[in-house]
Amino acid sequence: MSFARGLLITLALSVLAAFAGAWGGARYIVAQMHDEPPLHEVVHKKLNLTADQERRIAGLERDFAVRRQGLESEMRAANADLARAIEIEHAYSPAVQQAVDRFHRAMGELQKETILHVLAMRQVLTPDQAARFDDTVVKALTDETS
Repeated sequence: MSFARGLLITLALSVLAAFAGAWGGARYIVAQMHDEPPLHEVVHKKLNLTADQERRIAGLERDFAVRRQGLESEMRAANADLARAIEIEHAYSPAVQQAVDRFHRAMGELQKETILHVLAMRQVLTPDQAARFDDTVVKALTDETS
């Protein structure tokens, strides 16, 4: 096998692996976002919220859902760009890098928005509720959900 042929095969396999990893990671993240998180269950079923707290948190959740859906759409669009770039260029080209960067920006923004949403909900809680809420947040962030 010639050096050029070996290099092309290595490059093609590298691009394919990068695409598969990005695609799989994106699918996993989006799937995780649609599962009801333990925090949601704690807030709505275990904190004994007052009617006013329920109303305020419902408003926060509606606002966050709009922002989350927009960022999830941006992530899907970035993945579509990535697929097109890989299909056309078969290399880790500027277009591929741009699509990866676009996806990472949207994912980072979603994480920031999620943290802001969690902290906004916390502001609605009493000190006792906030302590239980904080325990759930820490467990969720450290994957100690048992």
